[in-house]
Amino acid sequence: MTTFTQRISVSFEDLDELEHVNNVRYLFWVQEIAKAHWQSLAPEALQQEYLWVVLSHYIEYKHSAVLGDVIELKTYVEKSEGVTSVRIVEMFHVPSGKLVVKATTNWCLLQAETKRPARIPQSIYQLFHN
Repeated sequence: MTTFTQRISVSFEDLDELEHVNNVRYLFWVQEIAKAHWQSLAPEALQQEYLWVVLSHYIEYKHSAVLGDVIELKTYVEKSEGVTSVRIVEMFHVPSGKLVVKATTNWCLLQAETKRPARIPQSIYQLFHN
């Protein structure tokens, strides 16, 4: 399993009226780190041939994050079969290490040209499950 991490510093724009990170912002971060992970591993030819779309998200909110907090995002693909992959994203408060959010997302691989589901080829499977 190949993991990918990024750090984010919570800004004013990330907050809701309760002065915590807005739930929608966490979802945005889930999608952005998934995209960054894919782009960091997949050769340009694969990125041109295939694209990923979300089928579902399940998000658990464990602790809140506030202005100035540094959050470490960690993602990995838990399982891939057929046309789908299950990706996990965990967000941890730095430096306490507390889990802030855990998201499980089901992604579907599409053929870029036709926008139709495509079985995950071995070349993509190996990027995430080495």
